[in-house]
Amino acid sequence: MKTKGEIFIHEITGFKTKEQLWNPYAWFQHMREKNPVYYDAEQDVWNVFRYEDAKRVLSDHQLFSSVRERSIVPVPRDNSGISLTLSDPPIHRKRRSLIAKAFVPRSLDQWKPKIQAIVDGLLDNMQSQSTVDIVKAYAVPLPVTVIANLLGVPSRDWEQIKHWSNILFMGHHRGSIELQKLQKETAIKEFSAYLLPLVLEKRAHPQDDILSDLTMAEYEGSRLTDEEIARTGIGLLGAGNETTTTLITNCFYSLLYDQPSAYKELRQHPELAPQAIDETLRHRFHISIDRTITQDTNVFGPPMKKGQIVIAWMSSANRDDRQFAHPEKFDIHRIGNDKHLTFGSGHHFCLGAPLARLEAEYALTSFVKRFPFASASETFHLDEHMPDHSHKLSSLPIRIHG
Repeated sequence: MKTKGEIFIHEITGFKTKEQLWNPYAWFQHMREKNPVYYDAEQDVWNVFRYEDAKRVLSDHQLFSSVRERSIVPVPRDNSGISLTLSDPPIHRKRRSLIAKAFVPRSLDQWKPKIQAIVDGLLDNMQSQSTVDIVKAYAVPLPVTVIANLLGVPSRDWEQIKHWSNILFMGHHRGSIELQKLQKETAIKEFSAYLLPLVLEKRAHPQDDILSDLTMAEYEGSRLTDEEIARTGIGLLGAGNETTTTLITNCFYSLLYDQPSAYKELRQHPELAPQAIDETLRHRFHISIDRTITQDTNVFGPPMKKGQIVIAWMSSANRDDRQFAHPEKFDIHRIGNDKHLTFGSGHHFCLGAPLARLEAEYALTSFVKRFPFASASETFHLDEHMPDHSHKLSSLPIRIHG
């Protein structure tokens, strides 16, 4: 039994191919029906696959704590920075309040013209092309540029920021774990060294951005150190672009590959963009989160012990027919698809959800207006567009016509 260190998701699923990683839904259905509460003895990890069970794990912080020593999360963890993902209320609430005001819709209204300008510039670059890689040309540069601006980091450095983020969020795999740890430690050091001079500049000359706010904020009766602010900035820059890049990429895949008629419908009715975004988050977004069990319990039936880890498979919960009718269908008219668990539930509901939705909405509505005719590329082969041991696309070709 392996009870220390990282938890390897792929050893729980047993997936061997990229097709299984990209389309795990048959396995999810099997687990929901046959093993809804599954214990992986090899890693001493519980797994829940149904909607109500996953929601309970995400929202009941007294029984399922975010404070944990073992995790499926590939990002290196330590005690520096304002960790939101590794804390529970009331500590979590205090930490979250330091940065939450920048992400509420009211505060984001002022960012709409800036987001639109970034979107327009990226679309201008695609204008003369007949086939475009929507990941590299659109889904990557848009979120990382926006979050860099929001934090007060030079957006011209977006490629370097994305490079560090890619390393930090690289899924871990037992066969290369030591090399990956070294790569991530190096990326953390380089990222911190990049941000520290910016933090010092913000202290001396505060501006209207998150890093400046953090230099002036008090936590637990004292100001945050430069190192704490830099580490917090790394977390926000990384998470703030990774999730939205995946969302935008998956929106285009679902609209053009999962349900090709949906793109035409969105073009005719761009006001459906918010529903299309939520349906993508429900239908095609691979995510799971772990928690520590705080006391012996049989809340899900089998006896679970204090200190063990439980994984909530949200991407399975989002396909649970007990919650969503005909869940395997991508339907932008679906009523109640905003009940998906992709952004979490309860106190840890994703802080950046309003920003991610806003960016995706501008990305979709502007794209369908600029390119009314788009289609899947005949040359697309999944194996060529997914890295090994990943469940995300690194590239996605689509054909565009003005």
